[in-house]
Amino acid sequence: MGMINDIWRFRQFIISSVQSELATRFVRSRLGGLWMIIHPLGLVLMYTLILSAVLSAKLPGMEDTPFAYAIYLLAGILGWSMFTEVVDRCSRVFIDNAEMMKKMVFPRICLPLIVVGTALLNNIFLFAAGFAVFIILGHIPGANLFWLPVVMIVNLGLAAGLGLVLGVFNVFVRDVGQVVGLALQYGFWFTPIVYMPHILPEKLRALLQLNPLYWVVTGYQNILVFHGPPHWAGLALVAALAGLLLVAALYLFRRAAPEMVDVL
Repeated sequence: MGMINDIWRFRQFIISSVQSELATRFVRSRLGGLWMIIHPLGLVLMYTLILSAVLSAKLPGMEDTPFAYAIYLLAGILGWSMFTEVVDRCSRVFIDNAEMMKKMVFPRICLPLIVVGTALLNNIFLFAAGFAVFIILGHIPGANLFWLPVVMIVNLGLAAGLGLVLGVFNVFVRDVGQVVGLALQYGFWFTPIVYMPHILPEKLRALLQLNPLYWVVTGYQNILVFHGPPHWAGLALVAALAGLLLVAALYLFRRAAPEMVDVL
């Protein structure tokens, strides 16, 4: 309860920090906030040009859609980009803000919340741009679009819990930060973003489903591409894992917070 009270008392600090970060990120850029969506859309375009001829015909139920692969890829990127941004930035949030932690008095839990808030806004802007692309390509998501916020919350909870655990460990063992970047690179290819799970052998598909991001990303794809709901059983397991990670993260944070400034 003390942590919740601290967050509430410093809510304006969190909100203003998110606004400031979004503003300063593009302060001298002519395109401004467009860069938040140009990079992921550029990634989608690159993979589409390289792989669409091979994979687009294999999208079940969308064989006659000329831009099926681009639509599928963009849906996966929406889920993956928010997860990776939160995990990557939370894993080094205390190190990046070491000077501020030494000079200012504020609840340290505000720092990961600022990261989560910024990533959520970035993802909302990207979703708006992606939805516009869907409309241009003639693909309108169906009524199951209303389930997307549920998948986003699970995705955000999983990323925040994992990122905060890694962030605490990274303060004391700096090798953690190096491992995170490598693990995310491998994680991208172990998640069905640029390929469809059904093209893999059955044994590999079963192994792929052990990845929690499998259920999150396929949730985005089912809703935005195939007009269906997410896999509720798999998503429920991911939500439970996210809850456990958040509890573990807050426990580790409370234990380690008094020593962080001295180590940094």
